[in-house]
Amino acid sequence: MEMYQVRYFLSVARALNFTRAAEECGVAQPSLSRAIKQLEGELGGELFRRERPQAILTDLGHRMLPILTRCFESAAAAQALAAGIGKGAVFALRVALSPTISVELVLAPLQEATRLFDGLELVVRRESAAGTLDLLKTGEVEIAIAAVDILEARPWLEHFPLFEEGFLLVSTREHRLANSASFSLEDLREERIVLPRHAEHLNALVASAPGKGRHDAWSDADMAALVGAGLGVAIGPRSFTRPKSLAATPIEGFDLKRTVSAFGAAGRPRSAPATMLINLLRAADWDAAID
Repeated sequence: MEMYQVRYFLSVARALNFTRAAEECGVAQPSLSRAIKQLEGELGGELFRRERPQAILTDLGHRMLPILTRCFESAAAAQALAAGIGKGAVFALRVALSPTISVELVLAPLQEATRLFDGLELVVRRESAAGTLDLLKTGEVEIAIAAVDILEARPWLEHFPLFEEGFLLVSTREHRLANSASFSLEDLREERIVLPRHAEHLNALVASAPGKGRHDAWSDADMAALVGAGLGVAIGPRSFTRPKSLAATPIEGFDLKRTVSAFGAAGRPRSAPATMLINLLRAADWDAAID
């Protein structure tokens, strides 16, 4: 398999037209068609159904698209890295995190990216969930990480789901429920709930969490501080970074979940470090990272 064959395949998959793809790649259509045929022979099946003037992805084509996309991006990142090292280039990687995504959650991929790209300059921005996507749209960052429902996201986004997680009760270790073998939402009716006003999941939490009153917090750190002071309990995602003085306990029958994703701008070329970071994020062992 040659990279030019993969590039031709990705171009046809975008354009769904062999003529336009050939123009985009700067080759004659017969050359592009021949390369696709060779790739299909190597993969053991047709990647496209030719329905003139359209080219429709087959089931094999759909299955190969994300794999070959990652393959091509990784190869491009490796080439850029080698060229950058040869020229002594300095790379910058700009990332936006929503308020409920701890930087500690993505430290390992960031560290690996800085190891691979010597002299890499990191810029980590904080905005609301919508704000992170706005920074992405304006080009101020290349990658946004948030728990935004893709159905509510913008159509120009490229979406990379990383992991799905449930929610736990966050309390002091001395709290009556912290060491319970089992409790349900009904057991929280006499508790004051600390609500994360900054969180993507706020509305779902307000709709489902009982309690006799509430406190409002506008950051994860403030929410943890209020809970730590014994002023209430909170319901936080499994990845919530908490002090050792706080306990996190499952709630029976509480089915709220959220998906944490990385986002890029669809169709916009990414730098080699940004491509590498996307690949590292997608390959991470998230179960181990959020335990």
